[in-house]
Amino acid sequence: MLLETKQIKDVVTVFHGLTAPTLTVANYIDRIFKYSACSPSCFVLAHIYIDRFLHLTHLKLTSLNVHRLLITTIMLAAKFMDDAFFNNAYYAKVGGISTSELNRLEMNFLLGVDFRLQVSVETFGRYCLHLEKEGFQIERPMQACRIKDNWSNEDDSPVAR
Repeated sequence: MLLETKQIKDVVTVFHGLTAPTLTVANYIDRIFKYSACSPSCFVLAHIYIDRFLHLTHLKLTSLNVHRLLITTIMLAAKFMDDAFFNNAYYAKVGGISTSELNRLEMNFLLGVDFRLQVSVETFGRYCLHLEKEGFQIERPMQACRIKDNWSNEDDSPVAR
């Protein structure tokens, strides 16, 4: 759940901007989808990553950090899931931030989740079901699931259990 920054007192991190971007979250996701050429699975995986990061770091999702968390997690999901993906400089341009900032965000995110990007097939499926219940049309990655059969059945994702 995205909270208004005024409603909470949150620790300021590298993910926080000084002001909320004028681009809506939906439009930002559309932009990333349009220019990143990520598989739809990356967006589900990014959702899991954000939940995991927020759970482990005790941060709140706000209008000041959501955009940076999105570009970072979608980029990481593409690197983890897709065979072909763009470099950090390209994702930075798509996300409207500098390459050095995205590099810093990537490292801080990875440290925040203790470099645990692995997600079980079961957790991925639960998130797909959760998103479908919310009215999103999800393209199920059957090929990706077969490729990732060695994924663990255990992870610490706090949502969609």
